[in-house]
Amino acid sequence: MTNTEAPALRPTRQRKAVAAVLAECSEFRTAQQVHESLRSAGDNVGLSTVYRALQAMADAGEIDVLRSDAGEAAYRRCSDSHHHHLVCRSCGATVEVEGPAVEKWTLGVAEKHGFRAVSHTLEIFGTCARC
Repeated sequence: MTNTEAPALRPTRQRKAVAAVLAECSEFRTAQQVHESLRSAGDNVGLSTVYRALQAMADAGEIDVLRSDAGEAAYRRCSDSHHHHLVCRSCGATVEVEGPAVEKWTLGVAEKHGFRAVSHTLEIFGTCARC
C-alpha cells in the first residue's frame, strides 16, 4: 500500500461483491479469478466491471496490487500498515514483511535527489520452503 490518502469509494453492489471475494481469500487474485468466483456464486458481474472495481479499490488504497513477472496484476486485501511482499513464483504464496532498511534507503535516495512526498512498493520473488 502507498502512504497517500485517497477518498473513500462509493460502495456499489459490484464493489461490495468484489470486496467480499477478496475478504474470503488470503492469496492474491487476478481479475479473472475474482470474476470466476463471482460467477460461481451466481453474481452476474461483468469482467470489465470487476477490472474497474479492482483498479478503483487499488487507487483508493483499499487493496494491494502485485504484478507478476509476466506483468499480470493480482489483488489482495492486506494489512493497513505499509509493508512489502515475499512472493513464491511456484505456488503464489505471499508473506507481508516490513522493511525498515528499505524505508531508510528510500528516504535517503529521495532526499539526495531533492524528492519529497515519495512512495514506493517492493515485491521480492522467490521459491517458498514448501515448493
